[in-house]
Amino acid sequence: MPYIALNSDQPGIRGLLQYRPETGRPLSELAEVLLRGPSTLSRGERELIGAYVSSLNGCRYCTSSHSATAAAQLPGGLDLVDQVRADPVTAPISAKLRALLAIAAAVTHSGHDVTEADVAAARAAGATDLEIHDSVLIAAMFAMFNRYVDGLATIAPDDPAAYAAGAQRLVQQGYRLPA
Repeated sequence: MPYIALNSDQPGIRGLLQYRPETGRPLSELAEVLLRGPSTLSRGERELIGAYVSSLNGCRYCTSSHSATAAAQLPGGLDLVDQVRADPVTAPISAKLRALLAIAAAVTHSGHDVTEADVAAARAAGATDLEIHDSVLIAAMFAMFNRYVDGLATIAPDDPAAYAAGAQRLVQQGYRLPA
């Protein structure tokens, strides 16, 4: 049960964004730009970064939600997402994505944990400066969202079908709040 009355039965961050639309709109816009805007990383890859970071942060709602959304947009589906969450080093992903996930993992601990060697490894694997930038910002955004969701004890459904339905909504409609 959420720690505050959200006046909504929406789970996770959805209820929080609706609770305070004046903060919810810019947060939703940030997610829209980073996860769905123009990028050389696919939408599925960007969602995978969010799912991985959320998993590292122990946020059940965000892990489930973004795992389902990544799976809906990646050829390997949920099996691939689960492999990446378990061990990105052995998962069947590109060296570039593996290096970007390593940077994202470092960000979950502290921005100071990202090293020049991490960035050099990402560049050597073909990552652009913009991809490195966006991976750090996606990881930082999810760290904030994970703490927001868990810090107010929002609702996290147990049924995977709820997350699959939410993933379809996100894939089709995106992150922007209705006006």
